[in-house]
Amino acid sequence: MDDPWTRHMRRGEWEQAWQVGDAGLPARAARPCHHLPRHLQYVWTGAPLEGRRVLVRCYHGLGDTLQFIRYVPLLAQRAAEVAVWAQPGLLPLLAQVPGIDRLLPLHDGDAEVDYDVDVELMELAHVFRSTPDDLPGRVPYLHAEPHGLPGPDVRPRIGLVWRGGDWNPARSMDFRQIAPLAGLPGVRALIVQPQARDAGWDGCTGEYPGEFGIPAYASVLSALDLLVTIDSMPAHLGGALGVPTWVLLHHEPDWRWMEGRDDSPWYPGMRLFRQRAAGDWAGVVDQVMAALAAHGFASPHSRA
Repeated sequence: MDDPWTRHMRRGEWEQAWQVGDAGLPARAARPCHHLPRHLQYVWTGAPLEGRRVLVRCYHGLGDTLQFIRYVPLLAQRAAEVAVWAQPGLLPLLAQVPGIDRLLPLHDGDAEVDYDVDVELMELAHVFRSTPDDLPGRVPYLHAEPHGLPGPDVRPRIGLVWRGGDWNPARSMDFRQIAPLAGLPGVRALIVQPQARDAGWDGCTGEYPGEFGIPAYASVLSALDLLVTIDSMPAHLGGALGVPTWVLLHHEPDWRWMEGRDDSPWYPGMRLFRQRAAGDWAGVVDQVMAALAAHGFASPHSRA
């Protein structure tokens, strides 16, 4: 059984989730957590942010930072100063977000900046008591110049990502399971999976544009007509850039994708494809094949 906070968030009952969070704030203030791994640390104890110097700590994954950085312009309207302590690889992209007074590379030491109150980036949704109907940040809220992919090929460019980090293996799939999408006629399939060879790419299916740092990777995604990806950082980068993005979800996905929806309030225009049974990636790929056919990309009977 999920904890009450997660259950409310999945159901779209975010007001109730914030009430659950409010009840836990006094315990946070009384019980330090600096001994825990960063991604398990809570930071905000309910202290007001208005008129104060705020340090925003980005202690979760790259995708989490890309998703929740949308709150910083809203925070800047309240705070006297905003410092964002974020993953170094993201800094060139985050530099374009308005409202950041100081942008600092995250490392294992201290932030080395003066502040009055701090908050973990993902906690800003609680601070602002967001609901699915009033999320901040129109899409796109990040921007990248489209990369000039080589060749005169004018077929629709569809990027494929099938593996995320190891913290939740259930969200990843085997390359062989997504490979049928790369064999569709009328489609230019691009392997945009980070570290594709280590992730099981066979080296010959689809077109591999290479490995890129995150700013250049954003430019590659911006050149796509469609990104098809599992729940991982590229999904959030594509969503933040306004790239048409279809996300393939396992049977019990993270709370942020909610329940019973094929869309996402976080990224208007994004489409979600869910497993109907645990482990059924073949069924998800079949759903995507049918959707591609409906969009005129390919026939649903054209598997390689």
